[in-house]
Amino acid sequence: MKLSNEAKKLRKIIEKAIDDHKISKTEYEMIIHQVAQDGHLDSQEKALLRELQNMIADKIVKMVPDK
Repeated sequence: MKLSNEAKKLRKIIEKAIDDHKISKTEYEMIIHQVAQDGHLDSQEKALLRELQNMIADKIVKMVPDK
């Protein structure tokens, strides 16, 4: 299945958090904003967001204070 443009943008932001193994509150809010931007949460965006939330819950990606 081809990713939508919104899902591609979301994937880019999430991959940065995964590569860094950390995410700030501001970065997380940017992700939520990106998801809500078009007013529609498609299945691809849901899956990406779920993946990030699972990684945060499993402490693979850590929430860190904003710089």
